[in-house]
Amino acid sequence: LERLRLSTTKSLIERRDVIVVASVSSIYGLGDPQSYRDLQVELALGIELDQRDFLRRLASLQYDRTERTLKRGTFRVSGDVVDIFPADSEYKAIRVELTDEGRVQSLTWIDAVTGKKLGDETRYLVSPKTLFASPKTEINEATKAILKDLEARVTELNASGRIVEANRLYEKITNDVEMMRELGYCSGMENYSSYLNSKPSGARPTTLMDYLPKDGLLFVDESHVMVPQIEAMFRSDQSRKDTLIEYGFRLPSAMNNRPLSFSEFEAIKPQTIFVSATPGAYEIGRSKGRLIDQLIRPTGLLDPLVEVRPREGYRHDLLSEIARCVREGDRVLVTTLTKVSAEELCEFLEDQGVRAKYMHSDIKAEDRVEIINGLRAGEFDVLVGISLLREGLDIPEASLVAIVDADQAGFLRSSQALIQMIGRAARNSRGKAIMYADTITSAMRQAISETDDRRQHQIAFNEEFGITPSTSRGMLGSTEARPDRSQAHSAEFCANLKDLCDRITSKERQLLELSDAGDEEEIEFVRLELDKLYRQFIYM
Repeated sequence: LERLRLSTTKSLIERRDVIVVASVSSIYGLGDPQSYRDLQVELALGIELDQRDFLRRLASLQYDRTERTLKRGTFRVSGDVVDIFPADSEYKAIRVELTDEGRVQSLTWIDAVTGKKLGDETRYLVSPKTLFASPKTEINEATKAILKDLEARVTELNASGRIVEANRLYEKITNDVEMMRELGYCSGMENYSSYLNSKPSGARPTTLMDYLPKDGLLFVDESHVMVPQIEAMFRSDQSRKDTLIEYGFRLPSAMNNRPLSFSEFEAIKPQTIFVSATPGAYEIGRSKGRLIDQLIRPTGLLDPLVEVRPREGYRHDLLSEIARCVREGDRVLVTTLTKVSAEELCEFLEDQGVRAKYMHSDIKAEDRVEIINGLRAGEFDVLVGISLLREGLDIPEASLVAIVDADQAGFLRSSQALIQMIGRAARNSRGKAIMYADTITSAMRQAISETDDRRQHQIAFNEEFGITPSTSRGMLGSTEARPDRSQAHSAEFCANLKDLCDRITSKERQLLELSDAGDEEEIEFVRLELDKLYRQFIYM
């Protein structure tokens, strides 16, 4: 993840044709882009380059010197040749060859493991190993300020009789300072960002958006969810930091390592497009009523038909609908209001012979992916859930969405939430949504009206251009078999893991030996075998 983050920021600094896909965590603090640029080392054919000074600059970028196999963020020297494995590179290293007169003779991309030549380069910028890299002089000044604040905070804690917290803080901060002076960085370096950036307390943090050009464009997808998350993340971060500071894990200055507040986000964001099937009041207000409807799907797929049925006896009605969908080879999504009701309904369906599973917030994210892939692959037919069946689920195999207690008050049954849930069946040409309710609320009426309006627009478009709707079958995610995680510590699992690690180590040694021998054909064969072993390791 860190490599991808470094690669992204490097691309934003050096290029114009960059598209970044990021989560809401992009509002968290990063290193200052100007400091990052200032630290970059430019390499170009023919330029003068004093080797000793060059190596010192690599060290200031927090690269480690090695005499053995190159690893990411290291460099190796052999005479007038310097090999550098950039921190943002996946497998390629850059080889710099110098002339006797101290000029760059060649720049060559090589395989970091085998040394095989991969191509020539005329210019390259070596970037810092971390986003919080700083020159040695800045680190020295920063550590002085850190120790000064530490002394004041320890005195304050001792004065209030909190000896344990004072000792804990002193040990933690002095260890960090020692590492910063020795290595140029430490674990949790971002917590000292205000000292390194020389920003006053409370100043806006530097974020990914500071790396965007002035004419950059920001798309906020599912904006009705993302916009509220911005302020929520700021508040939760401040609450967590308060606790860490209170109990002596961090200095008060750690409060400056934070995400943007909502007002700061508004002030810094570039030209922005909010995208949502159900935009919130903020997006509508900011757009000043100039909303662009994108109702037409190129596939011709229609929004689902929506029916309202009585809640009484809904389980048996749902059973008959499930049976119909299963006969047609489709899947069913059912949404309830609580975890208990989801589990009870799932248990009822299973007792009736239906292949069903439930999904709610207690289930880990990685297990949710496996459950959804299992549904799509036909391992079971019905998925019961709560709010997890709203945004972001793309399951074209699902032709029916059943909404239990559709007339209940609350955000889970707002018009926005209902439209989102209905939309889960819009990927299938036989899409239908059933609301089980005793009354028709204003939220239900609005959701039904909006869905029908979109459906009529699509029907008119299809008739005009002769389009026949067809279900969009997206690719399944990885469904490779994974062992039960509850068996992760069994003797058999551990034995298999040890055997796999031994095989990987053996192949890596073989690869190094073949590299020395220069057997290119055999190297490629062994690399393929090693890749297979790596994949096995990932899926264990």
